Amino acid sequence: MDMKPMYLADVEGQQTPSPYLSAVQVMKKAGAEYPQIWHLFAYRPEAGDFLARFTQEIMRGPAPLSPGIRELIAAYTSSRNDCPF
Repeated sequence: MDMKPMYLADVEGQQTPSPYLSAVQVMKKAGAEYPQIWHLFAYRPEAGDFLARFTQEIMRGPAPLSPGIRELIAAYTSSRNDCPF
């Protein structure tokens, strides 16, 4: 699969070992799509870990809206922004 570049060559080309870099490499080898934010997580693992934990808390933690509704809002917003995730 040929995904559009993020236009952040230094971020997308990061080669420092990390779980996210490994995930990107596995997905590329399989020809599969993957969330390109993984490149950012691989570029700055300490920030990526924080952002991943933050996102999970926002999407899955206690809130007036169910996790399913939050996912639906996120999917709709991504769709309107022509974003695949």
